[in-house]
Amino acid sequence: MRKIINFLIYQTGWLVCVLGAARGWPWAGVVFVLLALAWHLRQADHPQAELRLALIAAGVGATWDTALAATGLVQFTNGVLIDGTAAYWMVALWVLFGMTLNVSLAWLKQHLLGAAILGAVGGPLAYLGGAKLGALSLPDSHLALPLLAIGWALITPLLCVLARRFDGFGATPTKPLEPSHV
Repeated sequence: MRKIINFLIYQTGWLVCVLGAARGWPWAGVVFVLLALAWHLRQADHPQAELRLALIAAGVGATWDTALAATGLVQFTNGVLIDGTAAYWMVALWVLFGMTLNVSLAWLKQHLLGAAILGAVGGPLAYLGGAKLGALSLPDSHLALPLLAIGWALITPLLCVLARRFDGFGATPTKPLEPSHV
């Protein structure tokens, strides 16, 4: 049941973020994601690990989407605080994606090739869906979509590996590396 709820929260959050941005309410998605994150952390056995993973996903996503925005491959219609950077609602979507990695998408952690394939297909489709709904545009989609596929094919397995380390729903999360004492 937890996996289904997690999946539904992700799907609902995606819609709230994208439609909110498209309708001029980019903050609506952020509010939804913050509430979803609070609920997610309350469900976790180790909330600090899940929070770290969500923040790492946000950082990776913000960097990726800022690179896309800075090159003009993606243009966000709302929620951009500094020109050429990722929209804040999009960064919230990365937090939401991070929240799936140890729950509804946990199976991907053991199937990194599957994670790469899912990323290569799902990532560009999500951006294309966002463009069709008016939250962003892909001025040169013939270049943007293949680059999105490559980027997501790399980012998704990377986040899955990090999810192994920061698993707030596992028996015990992996402890951070500590300096050895010689």
